Amino acid sequence: MTQPITAVVVDDSALMRQMLSGMLNSDPAIQVLGTAADPVAARALIKSTNPDVITLDIEMPKMDGLAFLEKIMTLRPTPVLMISSLTQNGADATIHALELGAVDFVAKPTSDLQGGMTAKRDEIVRKVKAAARAKLRPTSPSPAGKAKARTARRLYRSTERVILIGASTGGVNAVRDIVCALPADCPAVLVTQHMPAGFTRSFAERLDRDTVVSVAEARHGQRAVPGHVLIAPGNQHLELSRSGANYTCRLTEAPPVSGHRPSVDVLFRSAAKYAGLNAVGVILTGMGRDGTAGLLELRRSGARTLGQDEASSVVYGMPKAAWEIGAVERQLPLSRMVDAVLDLCAQEKVGEVRV
Repeated sequence: MTQPITAVVVDDSALMRQMLSGMLNSDPAIQVLGTAADPVAARALIKSTNPDVITLDIEMPKMDGLAFLEKIMTLRPTPVLMISSLTQNGADATIHALELGAVDFVAKPTSDLQGGMTAKRDEIVRKVKAAARAKLRPTSPSPAGKAKARTARRLYRSTERVILIGASTGGVNAVRDIVCALPADCPAVLVTQHMPAGFTRSFAERLDRDTVVSVAEARHGQRAVPGHVLIAPGNQHLELSRSGANYTCRLTEAPPVSGHRPSVDVLFRSAAKYAGLNAVGVILTGMGRDGTAGLLELRRSGARTLGQDEASSVVYGMPKAAWEIGAVERQLPLSRMVDAVLDLCAQEKVGEVRV
């Protein structure tokens, strides 16, 4: 029999410890080895049990969750699932936690904690299982000031070039690596990263502080122009559209697609319709299949499509699914993605023979 995934739950709330332990233990593939109310007790528990996954509350006594996470990733790297609040402070801290190396997070409901957490049972179990399989990437602090972008200038053959990026688990750092390396004159970029409302604003603001391009949450009707990166707001689909000669953003609250809102499939399909051979689609690390069908439509429209390779993906789910059905033209490590995307944007003709 396959050994169960082992977990340790760290939370200062007795109710949360009880609920999380019960949810995880209800799945036969997971075994909770113990719980701790603060980082001091957690340190000893983790050292003695060596769990596969740790769930960690951001706000705790004696040492906050971010400081404890940094110690974990430095001294005993272990996949961590953060338990976050839905406040703006909670969102900022969560994005920082992901930058420090946490694999993913679950947001606590703002009301009816017990009922709200019970409704998240399947999400929590799924994310713990994904975390256990995740590859931990080396962590590095956010750059101080503007990051160093690519300096080699390319002549982009058309102002109609547009870059579409989709990501999920592990995507915060993958998207950060790409956006921080973009030159100020890069084509317009639209990003769908699976994340709740509020968290995407914090993500965009942190990126904007650290990059030479302009980064913001997308607004309905906003033009997509060179040098700007627009992030799909949490709980809204982002679509590429057109108004005359200009690309614009369309935001909707249509039902989830592929289990998500925002959905990567929605973004890619809209680009297939309105950009076609002027588009470059990129699918990054993440669990599940969101983006797979949309990227195939995008490639068939004449666009070029790239996928993150297995070795550099935190979770090789979305890129793998897209590769297996022929939606991805070429797989690359994350470190080579920006140059490849910009080279494609600089080509005379982006389009290729449809598959």
